[in-house]
Amino acid sequence: MNTNVIALGVALTLASAVPAGAQTIVDMSLVSCDQFLKSPKPRRDVLSSWVGGYYGATHNVSMIDARYVARNSAKVATYCKTAKKATLMSAVEKTWR
Repeated sequence: MNTNVIALGVALTLASAVPAGAQTIVDMSLVSCDQFLKSPKPRRDVLSSWVGGYYGATHNVSMIDARYVARNSAKVATYCKTAKKATLMSAVEKTWR
């Protein structure tokens, strides 16, 4: 019985030592162009690629061409500079190849 109590105590101690994680769920339909522009470039590439993949799937396109990831992200950023209140999803829909 004592070993069970000790094991439980150790497990609770380890669980409480785990640092709180960052936000793990993002509603992509709510990400604005302004938020996109304030993100670091690697994150912008990931965000625009995800949304591009989402739109590609709506048109039954199942491939992604890695050569265009940075270019498409730059095109989205250019659009977003003129429409900061627009959503990222609408920006990608208008600019994605």
